[in-house]
Amino acid sequence: MKKSLVGIILAIAVGLAVFAGIFSSDSQEKKIEIYHITLADPSLYEEGIFTDTFDISKGDFQFRFTPNGDSPKILSVSLEGSSFSFSEDFKLKGTPHETGVSVYYTWEYIGTKNIRTDENQELKIIVNPHENLLGSVSIDIIPSN
Repeated sequence: MKKSLVGIILAIAVGLAVFAGIFSSDSQEKKIEIYHITLADPSLYEEGIFTDTFDISKGDFQFRFTPNGDSPKILSVSLEGSSFSFSEDFKLKGTPHETGVSVYYTWEYIGTKNIRTDENQELKIIVNPHENLLGSVSIDIIPSN
């Protein structure tokens, strides 16, 4: 009886450790994300432009995009703060990959992706998809490594 009770307690402890590890790694990933938005719904835009605000600390950061073939061909992104200004027209580039049976594409935005802020501040982000309100794209601002 004692052996089965010890086995059950051990199984519960292992399960809790795995469960805690999963949520611990999820929270670490969320900590590195400074800003995230997925633009996939025309209702997110006002007169064709998306705007939002967020807080950023002093440091080096970079843009990370998750585009696809339907994403805006040109994505203009501006950041404005009390002592910071950034603007870039990112251009969508598709790279074909042949498998022997078919061709598939990977997509990336080309442009200046690194930024540096000299102080903690609130930034306003302005995203102009140049009338492509239906093409989805995710935008992240993450710390530079």
